[in-house]
Amino acid sequence: MRMAREVVLFESLFKANKWTWLFGWLFHVGLLLVLIRHARYFWPGDLPEIFLLVQPFKYAAFAMVIGLIGLMGRRIFVERIRYISAPSDYLMLIMLLIIGISGAVMTFTSNHTDVIMVKEFASGLITFSWADLPTEVHFLVHLFLVFVLMAIFPISKLLHVPGIFFSPTRNQVDDARKKRHISPWALKQEQEHVVKLDEALGKDE
Repeated sequence: MRMAREVVLFESLFKANKWTWLFGWLFHVGLLLVLIRHARYFWPGDLPEIFLLVQPFKYAAFAMVIGLIGLMGRRIFVERIRYISAPSDYLMLIMLLIIGISGAVMTFTSNHTDVIMVKEFASGLITFSWADLPTEVHFLVHLFLVFVLMAIFPISKLLHVPGIFFSPTRNQVDDARKKRHISPWALKQEQEHVVKLDEALGKDE
């Protein structure tokens, strides 16, 4: 349950800083819903009716962008965070912002991209059948930055996504105040020290 609360609700972040939690949660939930909606582009053939339910997920793009703006403002205006921020931290946020904004532009303005071509290209990546790309600049920028993020994902801080499931503070039993946890070698060493201490005290008597 502790892991589930951390993954779904960001419990520890909520306890630490409410504003960071708000912007971080908006971004992650918005990104998740947007990715679910994008799954329809990679589905070969006709779409199942269940994909009709994800149409409203397009509005999650606004939550994603608002969250990113808040996280960027945190890195710029909070002195402690600005001090520990590397150029790559800003670059990641800028790239994600451009991806989110360009996606929203294609969805909510008259600068629509040919969705049929996008689906043929994306599903072609799955079925190994190459199809032509739309040529709109905002779409090409959007797609290029997505590919860049996918390439640097394994060597960047974005790897915290799967990493949280391997965090000792998240997936280990939290009963240190109720039960003492000690490794066998440390227990043996401690027992030897107790014996030596008893012997020393016995000699003093």
